[in-house]
Amino acid sequence: MTTSAAVPAGSDGAITGGTVTDRLVEANQHYADAFTDPGMDARPVLHVAVVACMDARLDLHKALGLQLGDCHTIRNAGGVVTDDVIRSLTISQRALGTRSVVLIHHTGCGLESLTEEFRHDLEMEVGQRPGWAVEAFRDVDQDVRQSMQRVRTSPFLLHTDDVRGFVFDVKTGLLREIDPA
Repeated sequence: MTTSAAVPAGSDGAITGGTVTDRLVEANQHYADAFTDPGMDARPVLHVAVVACMDARLDLHKALGLQLGDCHTIRNAGGVVTDDVIRSLTISQRALGTRSVVLIHHTGCGLESLTEEFRHDLEMEVGQRPGWAVEAFRDVDQDVRQSMQRVRTSPFLLHTDDVRGFVFDVKTGLLREIDPA
């Protein structure tokens, strides 16, 4: 099942009329034709940063009722709070005025089916071990708690009192809040 009407596919499901990137660039041209500068700066209107998984099933702006300019959105595999997420949150807070952090993991995450063995397999394939951890997990609730703890204990973040974590259900669209305890 495709969710994008902007990407035409043939009867076999293959993308037609160029590469996917060609289609994205074409769609951008249509977007730019009607674009008007919204007159905003980089400071989020709601002073919130959302950290979430990169999963394509999560439409964060729709799910959270957000508009352009409302928040900073930081996404990666699993929505895990890594050193790079802390870097982005630090810039978001210290340079751009955010005060709240919302963490969103989700049901059916691909990281639940991986292990750190993934890194070993990559090393065997390419001859170099990745410098990053996979951050795989089995218990999504516990992983949200771990991410909340990483944010709350970071010495680089100014605002750690309003950090909340959730699991997004990809079947219902509902958020379930995770108790940090």
